[in-house]
Amino acid sequence: MSDIKSYTVLSSAVEHLLLEKNSEFITFLQPVSDREQALRWLQHYREQYKDAAHVCWAYIIGNTRQPQTQAFSDDGEPSGTAGKPILHVLTERELGNCLAVVARYFGGIKLGAGGLVRAYSAAVSQAAQQASLQTVSPKVRLQLQLDFALEARVRQLIAQYQAELLTADYQQQVMLQVQLPLEQHDALCLQLQNISAGAIVVKELIPVIPWIITAKIRR
Repeated sequence: MSDIKSYTVLSSAVEHLLLEKNSEFITFLQPVSDREQALRWLQHYREQYKDAAHVCWAYIIGNTRQPQTQAFSDDGEPSGTAGKPILHVLTERELGNCLAVVARYFGGIKLGAGGLVRAYSAAVSQAAQQASLQTVSPKVRLQLQLDFALEARVRQLIAQYQAELLTADYQQQVMLQVQLPLEQHDALCLQLQNISAGAIVVKELIPVIPWIITAKIRR
């Protein structure tokens, strides 16, 4: 089964201002669901801050440990001093489905390569500290085909492994549709095999569903 793990996402957008040697670093953390949405928000911020010296950015779509896609840009800053540090903070903070944009207004004092890396990193890190977060846990949806004599025991296992019973259909056999956390999939399937000597037929209907399961938390 997939090894996709739970990860954190923003509950809402965050704005933060960092001042460093007269330069303003205006940071936005924006929750996004896919690359296209990230690019639309990026264009929005570029237009809003078109008078800024630089509008640097990075985004991660999906789990930060196994991202579906990610990208970054220095937008004219020295190579490696802006976009990559921004992406690094998102990865370290495990912020998936997130676009980070930093608009810089130059204050007349050069920061140097090291100073830029520190400033962009600090800007995003401080913004992330203000964020309200949620945990996204993938779920899987299964169809179970079983004999009537096994139904009571299977229902017990469904509850034991934090699964939700979606539908129950009674014909020649019992057909149950359940949805459960992906991390419980292998354990439940093993138990179903054990109690039926492999007679229960398990079919994956929707392999992976990203699902927000927790209340807001703070980091």
